[in-house]
Amino acid sequence: MTIVYVNQQGAVVRRDGGQLRVTFNKQTLLTIPMNDLEQLQVFGNVQINTQAVALLLRAEIDVVFLSMYGQYRGRLLALESRFAQRRHAQLRMVDDEARSLAVAQSIVVGKIKNQRVILQRRAAANPAIGRAVTGMMSMAEAAERVQSLDQLRGYEGKAAAFYFEALRTFFDPAWGFETRNYYPPRDPANALLSFLYAKLRYDVETKLQLVGLDSYLGVFHALGYDRPALALDLMEEFRPIIADVVALDLVGGQKLTPDDFERANTEAQPIRMTRNAMKTVTAAYEARMADQVFHKLANGQTDYRRVLELQARLFVQIVEGKAPHYEPVQIR
Repeated sequence: MTIVYVNQQGAVVRRDGGQLRVTFNKQTLLTIPMNDLEQLQVFGNVQINTQAVALLLRAEIDVVFLSMYGQYRGRLLALESRFAQRRHAQLRMVDDEARSLAVAQSIVVGKIKNQRVILQRRAAANPAIGRAVTGMMSMAEAAERVQSLDQLRGYEGKAAAFYFEALRTFFDPAWGFETRNYYPPRDPANALLSFLYAKLRYDVETKLQLVGLDSYLGVFHALGYDRPALALDLMEEFRPIIADVVALDLVGGQKLTPDDFERANTEAQPIRMTRNAMKTVTAAYEARMADQVFHKLANGQTDYRRVLELQARLFVQIVEGKAPHYEPVQIR
């Protein structure tokens, strides 16, 4: 399945028979077949005409709208969900703290172990990395013994502090990576990580929509207004092995530098990537998503984008009582 990005400012997405055509100044930039299209992402001043919208809705293609610099604006969806019984079962599970805790523990421990591997692969002999890994694994062991979601969130937060303290050592001081800051990111390193995490979140939300789950009813992240808790839950194990790997490869290979970021001088977005940098990061992200990995539900090797869907389908099995426990994706 294909994810298509349209970021040429002033471009128009039109219907052309049973496919889409992207034009700019009356010239065709891209033709998009519908039979392999999973998601369309449009950035900034890109128009989609009515006929194209109708075609996208009928084909139930996820359309994501972002600002010119990648900030999320909204989505175009044909239907919320047809899976009423599945959503009902999901709601019952979310209300059952024991069931939620068991799944959340698997997710958190899997994420921490993946973070450990990422650090050890790159600097196994570094004493600072060793100390961070020791602290993280102590938190993972504690997470397996907790009795409540609040306790689990506490240990996950402490493990994340150890991890980012180590992760920032892979960034030159020019990146300004002193600590992980989120909303909004205030230095190039955090802006890069946040951009990649946002892209991962969109992909997870798409898979949740596909399998009929409500992305706002999660088991680990607290429920709240405009907070896609389940999407945030299921992306946890993938943050280090997809987003962080892409960031480290770009930075370590000097394919991206602090000069690829610019000050926006707004409270909502004090720093942002240039448009050329966004293209570089997006290409690297897509390359990582195309990497092959073993997954037992695929009976062999498959790409990471398919793995996101398989993990969402595994969660469906948990919700419906057809699988005994959630198994996160782990690298070694």
